[in-house]
Amino acid sequence: MSTTIWVLIVILALVLGFVGGFFAARKYMESYLKKNPPINETMLKTMMLQMGQKPSEKKLHQMMNAMKSQGAKK
Repeated sequence: MSTTIWVLIVILALVLGFVGGFFAARKYMESYLKKNPPINETMLKTMMLQMGQKPSEKKLHQMMNAMKSQGAKK
């Protein structure tokens, strides 16, 4: 084969590798964040206490539901 064909094959393989790697990494991160959410009720309660608010269970659930619904929109 000529050198031009080898160069095209290498470039095509690199492009396919980058595209496949991007989507594989994206899928992995989505599943990781679904299993390990970045914030939970304990962290939210601590943040509210640090801001000087008295966190009630109702308010905590409202904020968690708002964060979950915001994450589902993306």
